[in-house]
Amino acid sequence: MTDSSIEALNQKLDRLIEAVSRLAPPPAPQTDLGEADCFVWQADPGYLEPVRKVNRVDIGLIRGVDRVRDILVDNTERFAAGYAANNVLLWGARGMGKSSLVKAVHAQINAEAKSDLPLKLIEIHREDIDTLPKLMGLLKAAPFRFILFCDDLSFDHDDTSYKSLKAALEGGVEGRPVNVIFYATSNRRHLLPRDMIDNERSTAINPSEAVEEKVSLSDRFGLWLGFHKCSQDEYLDMIDGYISHHGLVMDSEQLRAEALEWATTRGSRSGRVAWQFTQDLAGRLGKPLKD
Repeated sequence: MTDSSIEALNQKLDRLIEAVSRLAPPPAPQTDLGEADCFVWQADPGYLEPVRKVNRVDIGLIRGVDRVRDILVDNTERFAAGYAANNVLLWGARGMGKSSLVKAVHAQINAEAKSDLPLKLIEIHREDIDTLPKLMGLLKAAPFRFILFCDDLSFDHDDTSYKSLKAALEGGVEGRPVNVIFYATSNRRHLLPRDMIDNERSTAINPSEAVEEKVSLSDRFGLWLGFHKCSQDEYLDMIDGYISHHGLVMDSEQLRAEALEWATTRGSRSGRVAWQFTQDLAGRLGKPLKD
């Protein structure tokens, strides 16, 4: 072959290599765990994305759940200090501050700075639960302590990923790393549809064993914290807290009447409804809300 032929062949090979390289997936970004206190687990390609500004409220604004708040704070403080603590399932009525409480407690623990290293909060999406063992493998050698948080965790019919969660939490050979704890919120106490459990009971040869298989996932959570619908007084107290925090001014009687009308049109009373009313009120008053 002539020199010109070899040069032309090399150029073609270079273009081919370049084209193949573009087809290959980019390498996963390297995670610096010291970069932030909160991360979101991106299962594909498998790295922790730092969250610069966390969507959360001050713990003092979460009203009507004082008892479960104190229990969660105590459990989290013990874990952050290096002592034994339980996985937590926060279950119950929608809009009552389950996920807000997890984020607020995490912020309070770090604000108090009782431990040498900040506590890290990592959110894992429901659809990525089957990658939980991979995530735990990445975290177990890190010097930090981690709360793995899954919001609105539940499982549908024919969904077997709950078995991966069971093994990752308590049942696997390695077990849960000592520097990792798992917090989840759900509207369901047993995380599975009631008709799914009832169907297992009615069709199984041994109904009790079939049901045990389904509900044993919840047993992996040492703490079950129940959130229930709030009373009218608690609902109004939530609104008073938001109004005071954001510096909104309105006649107390008018505020009460409008707040109750808002709840009536929504058909429910909850912390979420109180916050939505506060946003509406601030907009009508032309007042900005604090970050």
